[in-house]
Amino acid sequence: CRKRKSVRGCVVGPDLATLSLVLLKKGSEEIPGLTDDQRPRRLGPKRASHIRKLFALEKKDDVRNFVVRREVNEKKKKAPK
Repeated sequence: CRKRKSVRGCVVGPDLATLSLVLLKKGSEEIPGLTDDQRPRRLGPKRASHIRKLFALEKKDDVRNFVVRREVNEKKKKAPK
């Protein structure tokens, strides 16, 4: 019989190595190593309408200037296709 893990409750099995968690609301204090540093967005949206929504652009704005590029090495940057 398969052991089922609880999704919404706080019951988790002792045999789990990692937990996947999502922060919904930030509290009054910082969590060291998690909320105290800012990391840049690694991957951004590919579709033009999603880029407009992310950066609150209008239809006349050029979307190509707002494409999120990631660094491959010190000299090169890569953009989505």
